[in-house]
Amino acid sequence: MNEPVKTLHLVIHGRVQGVWYRDSMRREAEKLGVNGWVRNRNDGTVGAMVQGEATAVDELVRWAQRGPQLAEVSRVVIEPGSGSYAGFEMRGTV
Repeated sequence: MNEPVKTLHLVIHGRVQGVWYRDSMRREAEKLGVNGWVRNRNDGTVGAMVQGEATAVDELVRWAQRGPQLAEVSRVVIEPGSGSYAGFEMRGTV
């Protein structure tokens, strides 16, 4: 029996640009089987839409709160997300 699909929008604050955050999140999402996207935002944060089985999404959120080795995450704003995604992609800055 599959878990229900969970979709969340994340905004990651801190030193999260220029530290391989997006590519690291993409690799982690692919490892967990989570779909969606990640991109830098003009305000210096990183935004992401993550979708998948609830336990996998929750694990990716826990990862997002740490980030890759060089990142310094100060907080992650988590809101309900929407849409339907296949795979996980890095998108350009908005």
